[in-house]
Amino acid sequence: MHILIPDNLHKAGLAVLEASDAVTYDAPGKMSRDAVLDAAGSAHAMIVRSGTQVDAELLKAASQLTVVVRAGVGVDNIDLDEAHKRGVTVMNTPQGNTVATAEHTLALMLALARHIPQAQASMLDGQWERKRFTGTELRGKTLGLIGLGRVGQAVARRALAFEMTVVAHDPFISPSTASELGVALLEPDEVFAQADYLSLHTVVTPETRDMINASTLAKMKDGVRIVNAARGVLINDHDLAAAINQGKVAGAALDVYAEEPPPPDHPLIGLPGVIDTPHLGASTVEAQEAVAVEAAHKVLNALLHATFEDVVKA
Repeated sequence: MHILIPDNLHKAGLAVLEASDAVTYDAPGKMSRDAVLDAAGSAHAMIVRSGTQVDAELLKAASQLTVVVRAGVGVDNIDLDEAHKRGVTVMNTPQGNTVATAEHTLALMLALARHIPQAQASMLDGQWERKRFTGTELRGKTLGLIGLGRVGQAVARRALAFEMTVVAHDPFISPSTASELGVALLEPDEVFAQADYLSLHTVVTPETRDMINASTLAKMKDGVRIVNAARGVLINDHDLAAAINQGKVAGAALDVYAEEPPPPDHPLIGLPGVIDTPHLGASTVEAQEAVAVEAAHKVLNALLHATFEDVVKA
C-alpha cells in the first residue's frame, strides 16, 4: 500500500509510517500541482495539508485512492462530494491543534485589549505613548462563543481562568456539557447582545457563512471586539469594516480570511483597530508534530485495519 504526502509533514509523522513494513510512502516536501497529478496514480492514500487541492481532477488521477487524511481540521481544500462519489474516505485530525488554536485566540484577545501590535509599532517608530495605548482588562468581561466544540471549549476554559463570563451558542452541544464547563448556552442573538468579546469557532454551513454581517453586528454591544481564528467566510468583511469605521465595533483580530492569502485591497487589513495574522492558529511546533502523528496513525489504521476515525462527510 502506497501513501502520497504532497505537502510538508513533520518528521514525527513520517517516522510512524517508516516503522510500518506494510506501506511505502513518498514525501518529497511541497510538490507542484503537476508533480502531484503525476504521482497520484500509484497512491492508495494521501496525507495533505491546506496547500494541496484535492479536487475532481486530482481524485480522477488518483485511481487507486481509498483514503485522504487532512493533517489539520479544515477540509475546504478537499472536494468532499467528489470524494464520496469515488468511494474515497476523508478524515481530519481535530485533536492535534486544539490547544494551539485556543491559545492563539487568547493571544488575539489580549492583543486587542492591550493594543500590543500598535504599541510595538509605535516603539519602533521611536515613540513613548503610554496614554495613547491605555487598554482594558479581560476580567469581568463577557466572552461570547459561536461554536463550543473542541476549540471553543478550550477557549472557554482559558477565558474562565481570566475571570471572564462565558456564553455560547452551539446547537450540537448539550446543556449539561456546557454547564459542566461553566458556560451558558444561548441563542445566537442573545450571545451577540451580551458579548464584550465575540470569538468564532464554528464550521462553515449555509447558516454560518457571512453570519457576522450588518444585521448581526447591529445586535451587538457598542464597543464589541471580534476574534476569528476559525474560517474567514464566517464574516462579511465589508460589513465588519463599516462597523469598525462607524465606531460600533471597537476592534477585530483575524487569523483567517475568505481568500488566503488575502488580496491587497482586503478591507480589514491595515484598518485601524484591526489585528491580522497569517493563519497561525495551528502554527506551533507541538501542534505540527501532533497532527502529523495523528494523520499517520489514521492512514495506517484505515489501510491496514479498515478502521476510520473522524470521518468528514460530504
